[in-house]
Amino acid sequence: MEILKPAMAGTLESSDAQVTVEPGDGKIDFILESAVIHQYGNQIRRVVMETLERLEVNNVRITVVDKGALDCTLKARVEGAVYRSVDQMENLPWGGAIK
Repeated sequence: MEILKPAMAGTLESSDAQVTVEPGDGKIDFILESAVIHQYGNQIRRVVMETLERLEVNNVRITVVDKGALDCTLKARVEGAVYRSVDQMENLPWGGAIK
């Protein structure tokens, strides 16, 4: 899937994450801001990268501002931002439906 325009999903509330996607420069440019980056940064990165891979996104600038989100929340926020960036608002294959 190709990112067509900047889009965002999520909030800056506790236990959430704000994910922003923008068209990339031919690669995945990942930026993470988190108070727990030293404890969970690798896991957050893994979840985001796996979700992008399932969505077949390989050209994106993605920024994650983590406020203690669980893995399932991170996946949902990445999916939401990606689908918004391509204006896909119906027939969304959320969560487990994405292989």
